[in-house]
Amino acid sequence: MTTVDIKKRDFLARTGFFTHGGERIPLPAVVNMQDLFPDLAMRTRTNIPLAAPAAFVTKYHSSGPTEPFEVHPNMSGAVPSGSCVMVANWHTAFHHPRDYVGWLLALRERIPCDTLWYAPAAATPATVSVLAYSGFGIFDFLGVDLRSAQGQFCTPEGDFPGDWINDGGCGCAGCREGDIREHNRTALLQEVHTVRRFIERGQLRELLEARSRLHPAHVAILRHMDGEEARLGGFMPVVRNTPLLACSSDSLTRIEVRRFARRIVERYVPPAHGTVILLPCSARKPYSSSKTHRTLMAVIRGRGHECIVTSPLGLVPRELEGIYPAAHYDVPVTGHWDREELAWAAGIIAAYFTAHPARRIIAHLEGGALKAAHMAAEQCGIALEETVSGSVLGKNSLARLDAALATERPHRIDTLRGILSWQFNTAVDTTGISPRRTFSGINYTRGTTILFTSDTATGLVRPTHAGWKLIPGGYRVEIDDFLPQGDILVPGILRADEQILEGDEVFVHGPRATATGRAAMGAFEMVHSRHGIAIRVRKVQKVKSND
Repeated sequence: MTTVDIKKRDFLARTGFFTHGGERIPLPAVVNMQDLFPDLAMRTRTNIPLAAPAAFVTKYHSSGPTEPFEVHPNMSGAVPSGSCVMVANWHTAFHHPRDYVGWLLALRERIPCDTLWYAPAAATPATVSVLAYSGFGIFDFLGVDLRSAQGQFCTPEGDFPGDWINDGGCGCAGCREGDIREHNRTALLQEVHTVRRFIERGQLRELLEARSRLHPAHVAILRHMDGEEARLGGFMPVVRNTPLLACSSDSLTRIEVRRFARRIVERYVPPAHGTVILLPCSARKPYSSSKTHRTLMAVIRGRGHECIVTSPLGLVPRELEGIYPAAHYDVPVTGHWDREELAWAAGIIAAYFTAHPARRIIAHLEGGALKAAHMAAEQCGIALEETVSGSVLGKNSLARLDAALATERPHRIDTLRGILSWQFNTAVDTTGISPRRTFSGINYTRGTTILFTSDTATGLVRPTHAGWKLIPGGYRVEIDDFLPQGDILVPGILRADEQILEGDEVFVHGPRATATGRAAMGAFEMVHSRHGIAIRVRKVQKVKSND
């Protein structure tokens, strides 16, 4: 029996186990595919070029009756859920980055989400991170063995002349014995192990950005994938509890970064206060825990709506400073903003003030952040009141900020309302709801009823059954006629709101029960998979019978 048991998702990458013929293989993995599938050598009509048109593929391609099932971007027909599929010639796709992504999208539309992908002869230490990020989970030694025959020395940074084996830079058994084939195989196994660890940490993107610097084609593939948020964004978790390391310009195009910015403009409901104060970011997160922001907040005293100008996120309202990625990112601090950062941040600021006009905009900024605000002002026709003279925390600057706010009345920072609007795309009336800090976080209550609790790891809120009554529609999952006895598996799902992403809080309803919980996969996977945990259940309530 063959099964694919997914344990951890990181965009399209997966860890878990592949069970075949009694063997349980941890994923991602490098195996001798001929041993796993003995009939591979006897297959015919599988070596169809990826660019072959649909008519040619239909006429000549043969899928075969056994695993791994051969698939092609232009091939119609279904393969069994939970099986292993093989994409021949994928090693040639690296030469065509735009087509690489186009073929990848075509395959994802035809193949069940819970299948295991195999690309023959495509894996080397330099390509594994890209392949895993693209959804491939099982690899062979053919690619590195071919390079060994060509006298190439394989590393995650690329393939180099074979005499590098004599330089003493690697201490593996192959290098000690002068066996380049052994070295190349060991390097591949080590890189797959590294990739697996980074998937488990939710930081494969960071590894890929680091690995791709020496491979222009890999950078191009990454950027083309980032441009397909409409078709691939559903596989990107809404939150993580690990840092987002924005160490290159490619971080500006990350789906999580673009999603955060878009929700600021399209979902977030700002407070009614007509004065917005633009503030600089800080190295420490959340910002309010830094000395800089504690000083600024003591001067402001709630007399305006505080928004932090930052790269790569652009703009972060104070109410959202504790959620991912605002509280979980780190950037190289140089004091210099390049043109891409300036243009990106300015675009977000301009879009924000176009969607949420303000009576006054006070810019307590300097350096790149101030320049981005100036660019935004030119784009959307707003006026800025600048209060910095010298440094942001200088006595003169703080006095000017205080004087600018002299006529403004203080208002309460409604963190719950801000988070709910960003998280669920709804404006909840939070009148009468009070936060109460506990040892595990914050409970938001109305009277004696707990409506929401905070998730200290991600900054989002978790609605109780009572809290879900305040969120009209959306983020609902319909299940079959059963009473959940733990986490809800994919076969029990009937329908799911298409905007649900992995990590989202969801409300589950069925004929026999309702439940609250967190999505373990996106809506697309819930309805197109046949195996796996769909929802991590938190609380179940039986539906009262009318009898």
